[in-house]
Amino acid sequence: MKISGVGLVMLAAICWGISGGIGDILMDKGWDPIVISFYRGAIAFICFIAWYLFRFKQNWIFSPRLYIWSLLAGVGVAGNFTFYFLSIQASSIAVAATLMYTAPVFVLLISFLLRIERSTWFKWGCISGVLMGIILLTGAYNSDTISVSFLGAAAGLAAGLSYALFIFGFKNASSIGKPQTSLTIAFFSFCLILFLFADNEETARVVTSSDIGWFLLLGIVGAGISFIFYVIGIRRTTPTTASMVAMVEPVTASLFGVLLLGDHLTTIQLLGMVLILVTVTVLSVKQSD
Repeated sequence: MKISGVGLVMLAAICWGISGGIGDILMDKGWDPIVISFYRGAIAFICFIAWYLFRFKQNWIFSPRLYIWSLLAGVGVAGNFTFYFLSIQASSIAVAATLMYTAPVFVLLISFLLRIERSTWFKWGCISGVLMGIILLTGAYNSDTISVSFLGAAAGLAAGLSYALFIFGFKNASSIGKPQTSLTIAFFSFCLILFLFADNEETARVVTSSDIGWFLLLGIVGAGISFIFYVIGIRRTTPTTASMVAMVEPVTASLFGVLLLGDHLTTIQLLGMVLILVTVTVLSVKQSD
């Protein structure tokens, strides 16, 4: 049961990595990151609400706890996207990615405090391996090429905390109701929050632009399909395991850049990629045992 959960979370992370490449294409075309994030969630919300209404009677459930956890998950997703982009603007993508992927540490600490999981050397070793791989992959170890401001560091850590929030939000919501319900509520709150930050004129311009196909692909792959995999998968594994397995995302994004965008990876970046994949593989095998 657990290995299937790990597999679904991994598929979600792969979709997120692909969406990062699509987002990079759209940003190169001049679109605002917040507008891109808004459409990513809004298109997914349309998919989720259609899925929810298709079997309304089976999906309907009145549970205040379900609504609260789903809303918190939506706030977490919105915060994660927003703070991540703010961190990139204030520092660099390497710093932003490294700080956002400290999420497993926050998840593990919260899990210990709430007595959801037990602290083990194996879990701490896996977290250390993943974080080291992220640092090597993003180049955050090179202080000569990286500028870190207080705002950049604070926003990056806030992105990691938001990541942890949506993990716990979806984990608790999925244990109460069906995925259709929790995803619809979560992305409704997501759309409301990001709509307040998005440029209204640019948001309206997307609908008639020639890039609408990229936005549709981003929403379907980057949130629609991926979060279905994620919410079903997280029901079958622990929050800490889900947060670590999801670190496959930067690997997928890097490969997307190499294969489709003409990016190049150094030997150190390849080493970081291998370290992440090996750690996640070991963790997956351990979970299956």
